[in-house]
Amino acid sequence: MFSFSIPLGKLVRRVTRLRGGGSAFPGLVVEKIDPGFMQRTLSTLPHGVAVVSGTNGKTTTTKMVVELLESQGLKVFTNRTGSNFTRGVAAALLGEVDWRGRLDADIAVLELDEAHAVHFVNRVPPRYSLLLNVLRDQLDRFGEIDKTAQLLQQIADKTTGTVVLNREDPRVARIAETLHGPDVRYFGLDDSLLGTFPSDDELRAGPGSPAPATVPQRQTADVVLRRVGADDADFEYDGATVTTSMKLRGVYNIFNAAAALVLARSICGSGAATADHTALLNALSKVAPAFGRGESLVVDGLPLDLVLVKNPSGFRLGLKSFPSGGYATMIAINDNYADGRDMSWLWDVDFDSLRKDGVDQVSGSRAYDMALRLQYDDVAVRAVNTEIAPALATFIAGAKDKPKRVFCTYTAMLAIRRELSKITTVEVVS
Repeated sequence: MFSFSIPLGKLVRRVTRLRGGGSAFPGLVVEKIDPGFMQRTLSTLPHGVAVVSGTNGKTTTTKMVVELLESQGLKVFTNRTGSNFTRGVAAALLGEVDWRGRLDADIAVLELDEAHAVHFVNRVPPRYSLLLNVLRDQLDRFGEIDKTAQLLQQIADKTTGTVVLNREDPRVARIAETLHGPDVRYFGLDDSLLGTFPSDDELRAGPGSPAPATVPQRQTADVVLRRVGADDADFEYDGATVTTSMKLRGVYNIFNAAAALVLARSICGSGAATADHTALLNALSKVAPAFGRGESLVVDGLPLDLVLVKNPSGFRLGLKSFPSGGYATMIAINDNYADGRDMSWLWDVDFDSLRKDGVDQVSGSRAYDMALRLQYDDVAVRAVNTEIAPALATFIAGAKDKPKRVFCTYTAMLAIRRELSKITTVEVVS
């Protein structure tokens, strides 16, 4: 059925891009004039819709799932812009459908913010959902983490086929207890790795802490991460352990690779006749980090790594996965809406690992809060500048002979990538 909203939305998208505007605005326009656009378009896909949600790791995990499915010959639509609100999905659809609203794809794999995912699944029930974790993140938006768990519960409730859950996160694993329709599958960790991924309750343990979430009985996982090496990892599934090389860095990314494998195998089928497991592992070995999530750029002939941080667990795992030794370090902390306005979580991160080499530059709108936090952990800070562009320039100029690493919140990461695009090759995310 031809809809006038399609050409109008495409026109708005083209004008917005020419003027350098936000990628989600055309989606907002088409949602207003044609509320049924997403449901009508996505309902035609042979394999339906898969939703990826949770506090940490959505973008990189979605990227992994897409590349795994493409290795199986599937045409995949995804909201690659990283705009994980419903209007971002609508905007991405406008870029892919033809003038009659037809989408040439077999399946949609969509990263969705926890709250917006609920709005989406109420309109478009997914066939598959992958729920990664529940951690304290942007409490000024979502409130207590049990509220975030309830949002993920609603996504699972609307899923018609398979729900993939994190066995090691008690609030996520517990969702299975209330599900009656969909099939439930799990991804998990070897016992030796459990200490690397403490739950939110374990991170917050101490006098006066709230009672921990009830830990459900540990279920059998379809894929288990057994070992993480410097550039490879071991995964166990179908009763065997396989080793694959990995371009991804960071133990949290490798754990989410187990999640991506479960979802991809669920969509393709776990039998040898329906899924090419050699192709799946080969594709997994080639996945590069999503922009800003351990992304490595080249500046002055040396690597500059961007590590996104947005909550205590993420920052903690980032510091562990990307140690500071031998690197010049910058930290950029903003408190814009997309970052979360409450930055008190910085006090729940242990920065002792930065003590030996110190931090060369601290920037962002909350630079002085970050510098104060580092001072309490006896971490030397060489310079503080709330303005990201000059701070980054000073950081690069002062460490020309060293590889560099920048820990940054979301909007700080976007600003840093814009500045870096002026001096090096940066992947364009349109």
